[in-house]
Amino acid sequence: MSAAAALAFVAETRVNVGSPTTPFSRNKQNEPAIAVDANHPNVLVAGANDLIDMEACNAGNDTDCPFTPGVGTSGIYFSFNSGTTWVQPTYTGWSARDCHGAIGPDAGCTPHVGAIGTVPNYYENGLVSDGDPALAFGPKPDANGHFSWANGSRLYYASLASNFGADRNGTSFKGFEAVVVSRTDNLAAAAAGYKTAWKAPVIVTKQNGALFSDKEQISADNAASSPFFGNVYVCNSAFRGTGAVPVTVSVSRDGGNTWTSQQVTTATSNSAHGYRTGCTIRTDSHGVAYLAVANFASGTPGIGSHDLLKSFDGGHTWTKPVVFSLMNDACFNIDPVFNECTEDGIAGARSDLAAAPALDIANGAPTGAGATNEIVDAWVDGRSGLNHEHVVIRYSTNGGASWSVPRAIESFGDRGFYAAPAISPNGRDLYVVYNAFTTPFRYNTTSLRGLVGVVRHADITGGVPGTFSTLHRGVVGDPRGSSANSLVAEFLGDYVYAVATNTYGAGVWNDARNAADCPAIDAYRASVQVGGSVPTPAPQQACPPTFGNSDIFGGSYADPTP
Repeated sequence: MSAAAALAFVAETRVNVGSPTTPFSRNKQNEPAIAVDANHPNVLVAGANDLIDMEACNAGNDTDCPFTPGVGTSGIYFSFNSGTTWVQPTYTGWSARDCHGAIGPDAGCTPHVGAIGTVPNYYENGLVSDGDPALAFGPKPDANGHFSWANGSRLYYASLASNFGADRNGTSFKGFEAVVVSRTDNLAAAAAGYKTAWKAPVIVTKQNGALFSDKEQISADNAASSPFFGNVYVCNSAFRGTGAVPVTVSVSRDGGNTWTSQQVTTATSNSAHGYRTGCTIRTDSHGVAYLAVANFASGTPGIGSHDLLKSFDGGHTWTKPVVFSLMNDACFNIDPVFNECTEDGIAGARSDLAAAPALDIANGAPTGAGATNEIVDAWVDGRSGLNHEHVVIRYSTNGGASWSVPRAIESFGDRGFYAAPAISPNGRDLYVVYNAFTTPFRYNTTSLRGLVGVVRHADITGGVPGTFSTLHRGVVGDPRGSSANSLVAEFLGDYVYAVATNTYGAGVWNDARNAADCPAIDAYRASVQVGGSVPTPAPQQACPPTFGNSDIFGGSYADPTP
């Protein structure tokens, strides 16, 4: 039996296996990310915003469900059998998971060192992990700094972080949020709960007192044919106190020990120029780095573009942004409370980054052999109007010089929400995972809503993706059962993720099947929308136990036409 045939696959499974189903907000998980070790393709690692260690709503005031100060939210999950089963380790750190409170007023929560289900070593280094996970595998450097797969594999976990103390000019860094990267070379020990398997998190972004770093993504140059093999790239949006939002890129050439950062787009953010955010970064087999960002045109609501920048010298310099695709950000309703786009209905889940680019490149990893270097971009586009939001792909076979026409690839009746592509290293298979709403926009909070996770596949012949087939369609859940911690709206995060090897693809998505709708919360949200006076409910008394229980589901799928 071949190694590929021996792999086990599963249509779907819950990834956040250690997270509880109740109470809110400990049962809240969203924004899944996933990475595959190209040199050991049975190894997958996922991340998510995971509130497993937060206090219960009954702690203190029963009608609020705060983010407990100092408690991290960057969840981590391991699979050593191609995503068939997952492990969520337990470490020690700053925790409030045993802060249950009681019905009625009580003394509240006193966090302390205890069990945590998130990436460790933040509290010990004066930091708080704040989620927005992004993961990548690269080769491990030897003692002389030379990269080789023979040295082993290194996992990089990028996350947002704040200072453990309340001062934004705290001892760890200046500003409100920074991008940090954690690393491990020993996945077995990390999955078994040994926090010493993780190196201390390293601050990546160049911070100042007014900076809020956000919307990061990470990529490692994992093709041995590249002259910059082993480089690691992080892109992010740099929200400044002036309102400017440039995109920055940080590069490490020593395995994540040190980083250099530079601004690669203008800091302009106004009605004439819009603003750029929602970045994605990948490398081809020749070491060319491709950075795609969403350019949201502030002066023309809904209209924008995907802009492409390239680096030919390992991230030292970057080309100027070039528009390679027009998009419409599907923003047909602005929530009056959050002032953000919603797609499923009033008080719905924000969809601000639905139209952001998601790139993948057939770079032949781990060796670079057989690479076609085809680039695929996927996003959710709203140009067809409300209730007709499409999951769209475009591809390029010449390094981004030209692109195919946009192509909608969702199943009939699905209203795309977030999407991500994965192209096999040899360029023969394309997998797309997406979340979609199955119901039209709701102008009330009482009607049922549907959210589903879907994985589709197409063979690629001569660079052209063929007919898409559905590999899996998840169980529809009601997103009204998800929630922001403020309770005033749903919350499902900003993205989904996919990966591919030459023998299988895998995806992770937001899932609401286990989230119970709460009529008391529905009434409250409807009242908040119009400035009404419905009092805030106490979720643990007014709602079913599994209210807020959003999950991360995932699946892995053998190439259907090997």
